[in-house]
Amino acid sequence: MESIINNNTELRHQIDQVAEVADYLWQKGWAERNGGNIVVNITDYLLPTSYLLPLTSPPIEIGTTLPHLKGCYFFCKGTNRRMRDLARWPMDNGSVIRITDDCAHYEIIADKPVKPTSELPSHLSVHNYLIAKGSPYKASLHTHPIELVAMTHHRPFLEKDVLTKILWSMIPETRAFCPKGLGIVPYLLPSSVELGEATLKTLDEGYDVVMWEKHGVFAVDTDIMAAFDQVDVLNKAAQIYMSARNMGFDPEGMSERQLQELSDVFGLAK
Repeated sequence: MESIINNNTELRHQIDQVAEVADYLWQKGWAERNGGNIVVNITDYLLPTSYLLPLTSPPIEIGTTLPHLKGCYFFCKGTNRRMRDLARWPMDNGSVIRITDDCAHYEIIADKPVKPTSELPSHLSVHNYLIAKGSPYKASLHTHPIELVAMTHHRPFLEKDVLTKILWSMIPETRAFCPKGLGIVPYLLPSSVELGEATLKTLDEGYDVVMWEKHGVFAVDTDIMAAFDQVDVLNKAAQIYMSARNMGFDPEGMSERQLQELSDVFGLAK
């Protein structure tokens, strides 16, 4: 069967971006085994020819009703698939799905009947929220950045915006490229409804990147590369902090005046 990305340059670009990011996640050590997830809204790249796409599954229940996703298409990392394999063979290790008209089921379409990530309901709930609020964001990313996860094992860092201020102060780029900071969700069972609800609540408070205590991050942005960039910048700041501590001193960090100067010059949020 011919791939749906053949003769669709824009869609191929989106899938290539997913593969590129999946490779970065693996090379950085943020995606052990089948860890992490990527879900991208690709509706704009399939309409209006989507009626030609073949189904490879009957309707499958999502587990919730998401009224803003009617007829939307998503590319998702497959369940139990490795990021390193998604990087090399994205159409063999990713799933293309369409949300049915009842907004409670999805159908797998082309190229192969790859079942999407087990965390699909949580990711789709976030995309439903993004569409409802008129957000331009099309991509969601979950991964396990080593240094950021390590910092959540220190209780004082879990207070609201404590970690944000530390990371912002490590290097100007963190404040500039992650202007909304880092939201914190206390530990909850992975893949649970409660974790999904807590993530939505934290996003609604104005964050684009949410830290799950002792687990990983969840980031949203306009495309998957932009979502990755935010996590990459935040984790670089965490690495700088740890490098200073490993050299035997507490890093001074940028002062409040210096951070405010950045905010004023670049018109940054918060």
